[in-house]
Amino acid sequence: MKIGILGASGAVGRQMIQCLEERELPITEIRFFGFGSVGQEITFKDRRYKIEKPFFTGLDVILGAVSSDIAKGYITDIKASGALFIDNSSAFRHDAEVPLVIPQINKEDIVNHHGIIANPNCSTIITLMAVQAINKLNPVTAINAVTYQAVSGAGAKGLEELNAETVAFCQDGKVERKSDVFNYPILFNCIPQIGDLGSDGYTSEELKMEKEARKIMHIADLKVNCTCVRVPVARSHSIAVTVYTKDRLELTQVEAAFSNSEGLIYLKNDLPMPLVASNRDEVFVGRLRKDRIFANGITFFVCGDQIRKGAATNAIEILEHFLKL
Repeated sequence: MKIGILGASGAVGRQMIQCLEERELPITEIRFFGFGSVGQEITFKDRRYKIEKPFFTGLDVILGAVSSDIAKGYITDIKASGALFIDNSSAFRHDAEVPLVIPQINKEDIVNHHGIIANPNCSTIITLMAVQAINKLNPVTAINAVTYQAVSGAGAKGLEELNAETVAFCQDGKVERKSDVFNYPILFNCIPQIGDLGSDGYTSEELKMEKEARKIMHIADLKVNCTCVRVPVARSHSIAVTVYTKDRLELTQVEAAFSNSEGLIYLKNDLPMPLVASNRDEVFVGRLRKDRIFANGITFFVCGDQIRKGAATNAIEILEHFLKL
């Protein structure tokens, strides 16, 4: 298999490289593509490679770790090459002909690809890993979620911003915004808006979970209410979730489902937190309890590394399942 990584020098691109190094895939050739980083070197399995300008001829698979605009800009060339494009951006997620895949949930959708398979949003992946375990027990009719998203979800510059504000505070005791990554200081703060604000008061990031959950879970009328918050955490997103099912479930049933779900680790006597989930491919879930308002509601807290399972790892898992077809 000949594989290329588009956006190899970014945070997700570099994580894809690490994930590929950790797994035994039949790679016969690998190429790394970038833009401002062309000519820089990358190490893959003890061999040095130079980052090239995008050129896809002869490749079998291209892993995308770029923005939506860049993905759209190169899709004609990618299709002309005949390579499968596994795209991490939001460019094609809502295209009816493009599968949107979390392998532990809907790997069967991979066969419906027309040259493109989309990777869902990071918070959607982490949330649905736990939601689907409940959905297998009894149909989920609604999801209410509040996300607590790490600064690295905004890219490497997001982490740089938190670090810069931390250094400045240690030096002069002031909390000051140090760049234009976030609209407000992030140190010692929570910013309850991620993405553009719509006329209905919901942001683009919040609507992603609604649209993507319906597509991935094949529940067209699924009700989703989401609030997205940026928090001063370096890595790994957390989500407080309440799901409502058609029929009432007992906590023991949900505990068993969480404990036996692939890629999910249930913490009955501990807490799922960013420091626990960081640099792990598994999603951690805990704080399981009954909703105190509706009898058919189940509440829990879920946490996952948004750069690994929320992005790079999920894309590599899609590739692994594609190779089994």
